[in-house]
Amino acid sequence: MAGESPGPRPLVSFIVPLLDEAETLRELRDRIGAQMQALAIDRYEIVFVNDGSKDGSAEILDAMQAEDARVGVVHFRRNFGKAAAIDAGFCHSRGEVVFTMDADLQDDPDEIGGFLAKLDEGFDLVNGWKRVRHDPLSKTVPSRLFNLTLSAISGLSLHDFNCGFKAYRREAALAIDVYGDLHRYIPILVHWRGFRVAELPVRHHPRRFGTSKYGIERILRGFFDCLTIVLLTRYESRPLHLFGSAGAVLGSFGVAILGYLTALWFMGSSIGQRPLLILGVLLVLVGVQLVSAGLVAEMLTRQNQQMRKDYAIREIRAPGAAVEATPVLLPPSVRQRMLERLEGREAQEVGVAVVSPGSAS
Repeated sequence: MAGESPGPRPLVSFIVPLLDEAETLRELRDRIGAQMQALAIDRYEIVFVNDGSKDGSAEILDAMQAEDARVGVVHFRRNFGKAAAIDAGFCHSRGEVVFTMDADLQDDPDEIGGFLAKLDEGFDLVNGWKRVRHDPLSKTVPSRLFNLTLSAISGLSLHDFNCGFKAYRREAALAIDVYGDLHRYIPILVHWRGFRVAELPVRHHPRRFGTSKYGIERILRGFFDCLTIVLLTRYESRPLHLFGSAGAVLGSFGVAILGYLTALWFMGSSIGQRPLLILGVLLVLVGVQLVSAGLVAEMLTRQNQQMRKDYAIREIRAPGAAVEATPVLLPPSVRQRMLERLEGREAQEVGVAVVSPGSAS
């Protein structure tokens, strides 16, 4: 980011998108710092992305940045949304591992070690699961329906897609484009690019300050976003299969109807006043339009693929080159302590759902 200090590249970056969370910022920074000290990791940074706050958060962030070399700040000119804030955080962070977490203190920094331990097992994204949520029913009930629907349509079985507490390997974070409201679907986007995804139960605390920035209107937006996800994952490189299939089905019904009416006309029946005639013509026209839209989308896709390849490479081993070991994030003693803490929880709190590319939902 602009103005960053030219030091060694941090091992871990924390991206904290926020809107009007002035009361929590210093406590969150201090709790992250205390946990990183406990994990014996001193190479880290915290990137706060101010999404147009008007409660004095900007002044607090600037003061924190001036007094702490590990703190970076990105100020938006206005409120652009959480997805834009996360994307800006990805672009302006430098860590080999990237965390995203909310600024309201509902995410517990004490869980950081568990996330790093799971990443050390070879996963590319570890998604938090707020098994016990301290939110009103207006949020928890729609969230359950949302997660069940996404698991069914995506083939990725997770309990909490929209949990803001996540840990990524850097290549996974940079492999996706996050915009609109697609931050809710990041695990699906990462999974579809071929990265390994794990789920980790995390503690969730009641909100102590402020109010939630999301209302019931997100349900309608979520429906359209689901359609976007289907298009971006299953049909991103072959849109004609989607539009062409729908157009062919509708067009076939239209042709069948018109064929039936034509036969009646040859037998002397009048068809000019039949509503079925209008339906048949309409279905044929809609079918032709859908197929045409698919062809246009195919041409646009071809142009896009010339700029960005439609695959993600996990590793390249050139002839004769030595194979480098994957760097370990936690010292062995610290990692063992984190695993023992996870194993020591109650049985219902330690289940980790793991879904690899190609596995069934």
